[in-house]
Amino acid sequence: MSFFKDLKVGYAAGRIEAHSGRKSELNNQYWHQEIEVAHIEDINSKKNINIGLVGYVCDEGVRRNKGRIGARKGPKSIRNKLGKLPIHHADKKIIDFGDVICLDTYLEDCQKALSKTISKLIKHNVLPIAIGGGHDIAYANFNGIKDAIKNISKNKIGIINFDAHFDLRAVETAANSGTPFNQILSENDTVSYFAIGIQQQSNTKELFEIAEKHRVSYVSNFECETFSKNLKRKLNAFIKNVDYLYITIDLDGFSSAYAPGVSAPSSLGFTPHFTYKVLAFLLESKKVISCDIAELNPDFDTDEHTASLAAKLIDYIVQNA
Repeated sequence: MSFFKDLKVGYAAGRIEAHSGRKSELNNQYWHQEIEVAHIEDINSKKNINIGLVGYVCDEGVRRNKGRIGARKGPKSIRNKLGKLPIHHADKKIIDFGDVICLDTYLEDCQKALSKTISKLIKHNVLPIAIGGGHDIAYANFNGIKDAIKNISKNKIGIINFDAHFDLRAVETAANSGTPFNQILSENDTVSYFAIGIQQQSNTKELFEIAEKHRVSYVSNFECETFSKNLKRKLNAFIKNVDYLYITIDLDGFSSAYAPGVSAPSSLGFTPHFTYKVLAFLLESKKVISCDIAELNPDFDTDEHTASLAAKLIDYIVQNA
């Protein structure tokens, strides 16, 4: 395919069959009735798109990080739950542009393919929402944003990561799901990074030292019980210092009571209610340029609770974007 020329990667255009749900004689009731599907190469023929959904079918980064593989199945599981949700955003046009698919161990090519897709969407004034897949999705998404705004004078990107982990590990032999933000900060001088929900017991002393070296802002999971005035103040200062916001949500940041279907579950994570509050605050800034949700592993989900949470997060972002 010409769009992904010279990359060892698979691609499947959006399919309406992936979005199933309750039958209704009324229109505009459920996601599956209104979402459109397309091939990324056909974006030029589409008009007035607000949101572009794209899957990242890849858990090679998780495998390299010695995690529990299965996240490549995440996009399919999320779409299945998303299609069943009722619609409360009739004024927004959403298109599913399908999946970029990791072939064998070619993680880097899959990341490049997603970056090209993200950049293409942003250049068409579409808000991308990428669904993974391992958290190595973040390196791909960021580079897509960077490419899309490279010719704009004010192009400082701020990353907001909802996560139990910094994902700041240095690349030793090969990049993985634990290295994306180290890669980003090492390769870019002007980017800012704010992690929400960091758990001390899930990050080594070295990672806290790397965070300090790169002047990473963060709050611990204990500071995420409510959306406090202190956190709001910190986020306000962060937002004012950047031109664009990139929001990435690692589902393992949630308490396992809400998100059991992840590679590294924890009972000490934050709640959906907290996350909704912060998301609304961030989206209100009108600086959000791209989003993604990572680390859903359907193999370890319970009654599809985690997939349902991911779908509802997407729905909430769409309603508030």
